Amino acid sequence: MSKPNRVVITGLGALSPLGNNVDDFWKNLINGVSGASRITHFDPSQFRTHFACELRNFDASEHLEHNMIRRSDPYSHYALVATEEAVKDSGLDFDAMDPFDTGVIWGSGQGGMYTFEQEVRNYAENDYSPRFNPFFVPKLIINMAPGLISMKYGLMGINYATVSACATSNTAIMDALNYIRWGKAKVIITGGSEAGITESSFGGFSAMRAMSQRNDDPEHASRPFDKDRDGFVMGEGAATLVLEEYEHAKARGANIYAEVTGAAMTADAYHMTTTHPEGKGATRAMKQALSDSQMNAEDIDYLNTHATSTPVGDISEMNATVNVFGEEPDHLSISATKSMTGHLLGAAGAIEAIASIKAINDNIIPPTINTKQIDEEIPSSLNIVLEEAAEKEVNAVMSNTFGFGGHNAIVVFRKV
Repeated sequence: MSKPNRVVITGLGALSPLGNNVDDFWKNLINGVSGASRITHFDPSQFRTHFACELRNFDASEHLEHNMIRRSDPYSHYALVATEEAVKDSGLDFDAMDPFDTGVIWGSGQGGMYTFEQEVRNYAENDYSPRFNPFFVPKLIINMAPGLISMKYGLMGINYATVSACATSNTAIMDALNYIRWGKAKVIITGGSEAGITESSFGGFSAMRAMSQRNDDPEHASRPFDKDRDGFVMGEGAATLVLEEYEHAKARGANIYAEVTGAAMTADAYHMTTTHPEGKGATRAMKQALSDSQMNAEDIDYLNTHATSTPVGDISEMNATVNVFGEEPDHLSISATKSMTGHLLGAAGAIEAIASIKAINDNIIPPTINTKQIDEEIPSSLNIVLEEAAEKEVNAVMSNTFGFGGHNAIVVFRKV
């Protein structure tokens, strides 16, 4: 069996609550800026939670043609905009390439939730007369985002969507990694997008009491690992990574951000919405991702945690961290960037992959903000970076994601 191809990242794009491009996102992330504020997309007063991490100063019409906006859902708008930045950043000339050599593997946890909500509401308000938009289904389905990306750039290779709740875009990155390793593609555009701050989606999470209810202080609501944390803060946006076979990237003189060295997935097989309290599935996935990377736990300098600021989830992830890295991993820095971005659901893994890659490039660990007193169930010996970013040589990063249904998806990045 031939040796697997090496896979590197040559393009990045971000559309986030902290900025509508990679540079703004990263600057605000390392400066500890919170993206949380009262919701503007709708009146949230009927729900327990009134705030989220929305996109700011984003107008799809500044990036997309009118017909594209009309015929596609916001989650696809976000995907197209983030991908445009990543493709430009990569310097790829698709006209000079075989179109079958480039694919798209994209993720979204909810897909066209905005479209679903609006169309069903319109149907009900029109006395249930059959007046659905003819684009209802194409706008709704999760695989339309990668389809639209492929159409925009003429990409005819592998093309599909992944769905594993909040582990979704790490799943997409893992699949992209493996297809390039196996020689099935030279380049794959991957990532995730979510436009879930709608009344139905938000109301559903509110009914579960999964979200923080600090309505009087949204900016300090997401507080991973803190003893007083009370739930996650919903976010929205998209992030794109251009994955490329190493020799192909090197031959064209591409700027290489980092290498994707390995990834893994497991299932908790435990509960619909709660992670395994001992972190059994997460532990196995983290160890497998290290093995797939041909690395040891001691090789990881930074752990970008899933840490959503939920009472159970943060503890189970730290239990898994101890299982993998030990109780006193002096080499390991840990942080939770959702304290600033909120939880982008199906796009979380992709935006956190960019945070991980930028940490490698700039040798900076982004902070965990709002955390004042670490939960006593979390070992005090763990080096959690609080309040301010930390300068440190970062050669390798592990990025964790976990999703409803018990999905665990882990990706490892390394400096080239």
